[in-house]
Amino acid sequence: MVFLAGCTYQETEQYGLVISNVNLIDGTGKPLQTGVSIGINEGKIVAIDSLFILSNSNENSIDGTGKFIIPGLFDCHVHTGNFERDFPRFVHYGVTSVFITGGSLCTNDYYGSMRKQGNQDSIPAPFVFHTSQHFTMEGRHPAKTYQSSNWRDGETIFYLKDTSQIEDLVQDVSQYPVVGIKLTIEDGPAPPFVERMPQLFIDKTVREASKHGLEVFAHVSDNTELEMAINGGVQNLVHFTGVNIDPQDSIQIRLLQKFVNRNPNWVTTLMIDKSFLYPLHPEWFESESMLSVYKESVNELTPELIDRAKIYLRILMNGYGINENSLEAFMLPQVEDIIFLDGMGFNMVLGTDTGNDFNFPGYSLHEEMQLLELGGMEPVDIIKMGTLNAAKMMNAQDSLGSIEVGKTANMVLLDKNPLESIHNTLSIHSVIKRGRIQKRLNQ
Repeated sequence: MVFLAGCTYQETEQYGLVISNVNLIDGTGKPLQTGVSIGINEGKIVAIDSLFILSNSNENSIDGTGKFIIPGLFDCHVHTGNFERDFPRFVHYGVTSVFITGGSLCTNDYYGSMRKQGNQDSIPAPFVFHTSQHFTMEGRHPAKTYQSSNWRDGETIFYLKDTSQIEDLVQDVSQYPVVGIKLTIEDGPAPPFVERMPQLFIDKTVREASKHGLEVFAHVSDNTELEMAINGGVQNLVHFTGVNIDPQDSIQIRLLQKFVNRNPNWVTTLMIDKSFLYPLHPEWFESESMLSVYKESVNELTPELIDRAKIYLRILMNGYGINENSLEAFMLPQVEDIIFLDGMGFNMVLGTDTGNDFNFPGYSLHEEMQLLELGGMEPVDIIKMGTLNAAKMMNAQDSLGSIEVGKTANMVLLDKNPLESIHNTLSIHSVIKRGRIQKRLNQ
């Protein structure tokens, strides 16, 4: 590694890429640094300094004057039925890493194909992390909620029939490069609701996973399931929506303290609610930053989709106990809870549950950030949730998640300051993955 402490000039030829005189937001939560030059070689960040001057005349340099650079973003709750289509869309929006949390196509071969796509550099694709296939039960979420002939026991999903089989299933999936076990506790985020997973199955899965050095990543969608997960020893939650935090509830706070002592990760997924309501709000498609292929969805708003959205609206309003149909009414209480949990010491992480209708690969991560800002969260903290916090969840913080010497050069260069408004994360000038400028899609 090369770190320049006092030089006034450095030849750019020794770097594969140089970004000079840029405003740096490094993802660690530190204040913005101005006038910084970043040297990249062989896909790694090898120099960060404000004292040396780099010529911008070479083809391997970018003039960062007036621009802002952040680490490559993570979306830590993703499903995709067509990764060859979706992966370039993630990269277009600066998402250089994704966490795939199962799906009806997720055989071991399908996971392997996604990893292979993410590890090459000729086609735009994010790095791929993933869980095991869903551990659930027959007739439960997600197979009943999202019905498909692609759900095949033992291939794309594991139906737990009794606790005795869990030991062998965990042993089998531990042979693959999974981040952890995907465990579906919930009764479904929307109708048709199903039975929850019994507590004994949760407890046994966590115990067996720990024997193989694996953690459990669980779906919960209400306070009952939250308590079940915590009591079962679960370390990570890949949903937040549906949970209600009451700082005045001493019993709940003791439960949360028990949880936070495990150093858990908790993924936000506020976009679930917004995606349910999208068909009732065609004006949301008017964003100049939204790909035209996404805007075409407004032309696909059938009466059936609108009727379903109205049903979701009633369910959400009843569930949250609100009378007002506005984004603020749905989001402000949830973001208040997320800020509270962040203050307690939870590692809060950005994720969208992309793969659901009107939850758009890449673009919706920026929507997720905007919802957090709408609720009062500071942009610097939101960026950290989508970068370093996410890398910690993947146990990849030594190589990803922040702009620091020695780390992989995954970065997003912006034309506007995201600390003034998180909407400015959409003012993308360039996306850099492993030190290479990525080709973006045409608008």
